[in-house]
Amino acid sequence: MTDDLLATTNAAAPKDGAATPAADPATAEAAAAPAGIPVAIPDGLPEKFWDAERGELRTESLVKSYRALEQKLGTLSGRGVPADAGGYEVKIDNDIITSDPAVNARLHAAGFTQTQAQTVYDLASEYMLPMVNEVAAEFQAQAQIERLARHFGGEDKWRQTATQLKSWGGAKLPREIFEALSGTYEGVLALHRMMQGAEPGLIEGSGAGGETTSEDGLRVLMQDPRYWRDHDPAFVQQVRDGFKRLYPDQG
Repeated sequence: MTDDLLATTNAAAPKDGAATPAADPATAEAAAAPAGIPVAIPDGLPEKFWDAERGELRTESLVKSYRALEQKLGTLSGRGVPADAGGYEVKIDNDIITSDPAVNARLHAAGFTQTQAQTVYDLASEYMLPMVNEVAAEFQAQAQIERLARHFGGEDKWRQTATQLKSWGGAKLPREIFEALSGTYEGVLALHRMMQGAEPGLIEGSGAGGETTSEDGLRVLMQDPRYWRDHDPAFVQQVRDGFKRLYPDQG
């Protein structure tokens, strides 16, 4: 009986020079605690990972939470990045800038998310559209100038006519009306007809506070953005008053 007990003791003892396995602190504390006395939860350990009844770690719950955290972090690192460049769903509220496959390919190669790619296009619309509109307006103005030069028989004659129109219109017409007429091809032609006496002036004093109005001139004013787009009250009223003077019987 004694030999068997000694044999069991010897088998459990570590060999000379062998390292004793380190015990888990929580487990060691639980083992060292007297029976019936609960073991305190280790500092910093969330309660969901501690089994108070057994006084030990809930290892399975801890492992599951760690794996879930790894998966979540991995998802966040590539969140919103489509499988390929064709997966970007870019929304653009204008007809000038469009989704470009080459740009999208570069965005995708850089790891841009859907939100980041949308921001790129939003910035392009915000900063480039005003520049594009300005260039377009300059191009349109230049095209109208060339058209006027052809109408008046060449650049030299057009420059002379433009100088005369500027001098005459500035003296005869209200500033806002002169600016509206001089901004378009049709308006310039109307100014020229007025200056040449081919038709009455758009708005001319006729003594005793009276005024005469040209229907063609009023229709030119109606093409001004201040009339049809901005609905400028003063500008719209000028056009209405002009038509009332032309057709007083129609109320």
